Amino acid sequence: MKVAVLGAAGGIGQALSLLLKTQLPAGSELALYDVAPVVPGVAVDLSHIPTAVDVKGYGADDLAPALSGADIVIIPAGMPRKPGMDRADLFAVNAGIVKTLAEGIVANCPKALVGVITNPVNGTVPIVAEVFKKAGTYDKNRVFGVTTLDVIRSEAFVAELKGLDVSQVKVPVIGGHSGTTILPLLSQVEGASFTDEEVASLTPRIQNAGTEVVEAKAGGGSATLSMGQAAARFCLSLVKGLQGEEVVDYAYVDIENGDAPYFAHPVRLGKDGIVEILPYGELSAFEQKAKDDMLATLNKDIQEGVDFING
Repeated sequence: MKVAVLGAAGGIGQALSLLLKTQLPAGSELALYDVAPVVPGVAVDLSHIPTAVDVKGYGADDLAPALSGADIVIIPAGMPRKPGMDRADLFAVNAGIVKTLAEGIVANCPKALVGVITNPVNGTVPIVAEVFKKAGTYDKNRVFGVTTLDVIRSEAFVAELKGLDVSQVKVPVIGGHSGTTILPLLSQVEGASFTDEEVASLTPRIQNAGTEVVEAKAGGGSATLSMGQAAARFCLSLVKGLQGEEVVDYAYVDIENGDAPYFAHPVRLGKDGIVEILPYGELSAFEQKAKDDMLATLNKDIQEGVDFING
């Protein structure tokens, strides 16, 4: 298994790379790419960890060899959010970065499974898809927006609120990956029930948890460690699928006749990426209204990504 991390020297990239070095199957190859000059050092640092995962660092001019033969590509590259910044502010900076990296994937490993972390995910996933479409190599079953952070935050917050064993808590999260487009389905959490007041306070906490971290770090960064863990968890789901295991996880994916052209759903993963997009079940009245209210925002975010390539 070859996994390439694009943006491996950043906060998310380093946390993700550390987890993959310790958790990928023995014999795997981990390719760390970044334009930052520190990336060879990150690779050497990780290579001192005694696991059977081979780590190589690739600098700014070496995108092609970093990607060559990759089975999975995870993209945390880009500028993080700073206090007072809206995710939309990030678009101008990060859209171009994602386009360049997507073009590299098309040229070097067009069949790889691609997990996009770079915000704003609602718009960057369509950018990757449009780059693939232009090249004639698009397969909607191989491109994912990584929304796992919304899922793990929901698990942590629900377990904390309800005094549950967090390893047993499962929270479906659908929609997009910013603000009100994030919709945790608290009505579907097994073994827990919530008052209307709890739903009304917990839902926005999950939606705004990224801001909670940005403010707590007081200008020193955004959610890097929790996102690293979320990305590793999703990457390992992709690995299991490639190895022939049946895995169900949540991701922001291209969906036909759905709520929006891209929408986070439960997906069944396999050897070719998505085997099946699963229904997300029945919504409560609160959730139905929240979903209806977010769609205009989500569709606008998606269109912005499409227009960036085809503009």
